[in-house]
Amino acid sequence: QVQLVESGGGLVQAGGSLRLSCAASGLTFSRYVMAWFRQAPGKEREFVAAISRGGDSTYYAASVSGRFTISRDNAKNTVYLQTNSLKPEDTAVYYCAARGSAVVITRPGEYEFWGQGTQVTVSS
Repeated sequence: QVQLVESGGGLVQAGGSLRLSCAASGLTFSRYVMAWFRQAPGKEREFVAAISRGGDSTYYAASVSGRFTISRDNAKNTVYLQTNSLKPEDTAVYYCAARGSAVVITRPGEYEFWGQGTQVTVSS
């Protein structure tokens, strides 16, 4: 079965950095668009970043553009999210998701597989 396992979350001070990882198994990783979403308490799940199947195209929410970088290693079946200059408003559970299509979509309902999430907490 398909599994997406996130890691790398934690508690960090404002201005700090974290590198999130998502290891995938049970699917042909290179055939999937990969994305990161996040959900803060009391809020809807929101798009953070996405990367094309080959890794040549990336997409970001305006709120993280210039601070976060998504990348993937198809040989390792892993997608990463480098988060820099973190702000308290970045506090959320971060989820990776996979979509079996060449088209990058920012709506969470279009993604087929999800990880369990990793908590990122940014203190002021």
